[in-house]
Amino acid sequence: QVQLVESGGGLVQAGGSLRLSCAASGSIFSINAMGWYRQAPGKQRELVATITNRWINYSDSVKGRFTISRDNAKNTVYLQMNSLKPEDTAVYYCNVLSASHNYWGQGTQVTVSS
Repeated sequence: QVQLVESGGGLVQAGGSLRLSCAASGSIFSINAMGWYRQAPGKQRELVATITNRWINYSDSVKGRFTISRDNAKNTVYLQMNSLKPEDTAVYYCNVLSASHNYWGQGTQVTVSS
């Protein structure tokens, strides 16, 4: 059974920083991509950033402020979030795409106060 365990969310003032982590455990073979999505109240879940062994993709709203990275040996993906804005407030979900499955974490709340 595969589990994604997220950590690092919390409350921060605008302009502050947070670092999210997501560790994947269990039998995952051939991870193609790891990434982060977010969902704000009343809005659809949206892509924040994804990373493969060859490329990285960011949404326009976080480019230049967020950095995604990955430790393949630990099956862990990170999201460093700097210069946070109130509009970044959302539940952040980790995502792992393998050759055969699409896995989601339980979500971690990020709240940015103005």
